[in-house]
Amino acid sequence: MGNKARIKKNAKEKILEMEDLKLEDPWRVFRIMAEFVEGFHEMKDVNNAVSIFGSARTKKTHRWYKQAERTAQLLVKEGYSVITGGGPGAMEAGNKGAAKAKGQSIGLNIDLPFEQKPNRYVNHLINFHYFFCRKVMFVKYAKAFVIFPGGFGTLDELFESLTLIQTHRTEKFPVIMYDSKFWGGLIDWIKKEVLKVRNIDADDMHLFTVVDSPEAVIKVIKDYYKTK
Repeated sequence: MGNKARIKKNAKEKILEMEDLKLEDPWRVFRIMAEFVEGFHEMKDVNNAVSIFGSARTKKTHRWYKQAERTAQLLVKEGYSVITGGGPGAMEAGNKGAAKAKGQSIGLNIDLPFEQKPNRYVNHLINFHYFFCRKVMFVKYAKAFVIFPGGFGTLDELFESLTLIQTHRTEKFPVIMYDSKFWGGLIDWIKKEVLKVRNIDADDMHLFTVVDSPEAVIKVIKDYYKTK
């Protein structure tokens, strides 16, 4: 095959590839719908749960892992199910604590090319391909969020929850940030920069609470729902 013929063939294949991608978009809607339907069906009996977030990279020997595990155990004793992202690190700790306390240990796993496979302490696993479908389940079925130290994914879940509450797209619920030393710099920046130029209101600083012990997590949740 000559160069011109090869170039022409490659160009034709590229066009067909692009057309396939365009055709794929309408069908993707059905996959999204299927994820929502399955998620709602699998979670329909979950009425009293708390979502625990944190880094997939938190080591088992780290105090955050042990504190997330302890937090989950206490939550189960208070009658809550525990929801996590289903992966390793802080998520595993949350599922482990819930399972050890004989509670419902829910894992909303996401398909990733690295670092994410379901941990062995999940006793109710739901798999997701799309982050946004998965995030709906976290918010819809949780009475509170407990945010352990983490990376971009954890920050995404933190700020999405605050945005939904701030804009009244969901009812207010406790958003608890664990470890004041870790979160202190971020909170100072929000006060000194974001609040200073009035990109948020002073009342928005009360949308979250910072704690330093598993027992304090439980107290915040109990105190909040005492008044409801």
